[in-house]
Amino acid sequence: MEKLKKTDDEWRQQLSAEQFDVCRNKGTERPFTGEYEDSKVAGVYVCVCCGHPLFSSATKFDSGTGWPSFWKPVQDGAVDEKSDFGMFMKRTEVLCARCDSHLGHVFDDGPEPSGLRYCINSVSLKLDPEEG
Repeated sequence: MEKLKKTDDEWRQQLSAEQFDVCRNKGTERPFTGEYEDSKVAGVYVCVCCGHPLFSSATKFDSGTGWPSFWKPVQDGAVDEKSDFGMFMKRTEVLCARCDSHLGHVFDDGPEPSGLRYCINSVSLKLDPEEG
């Protein structure tokens, strides 16, 4: 997949200040404040920056953490992962595979079948609802 590259100025024109802080500067939204934290709407969550499909509502679960949580990406290669040593601990950062937008982090305390918890900022997502 070819990477989508834009300048910071181009991203600022497209994104809200909070979206830019989270997606481009690796910020974090406050827990229990995000639009999709409690959402039960069926659909596919796409990257707010580039529209790349990331997670399905079918893999979303209530982790009690205050952020939308998923037990796997929508397909292999949808997200990239890299080591993150910020916050005085080792974590695994989750990025959009197309535009390198910061999405959140993945932890190994999720439900079966994967045992993973992709803890994702709502502000980095846009829900594409399924037509019913």
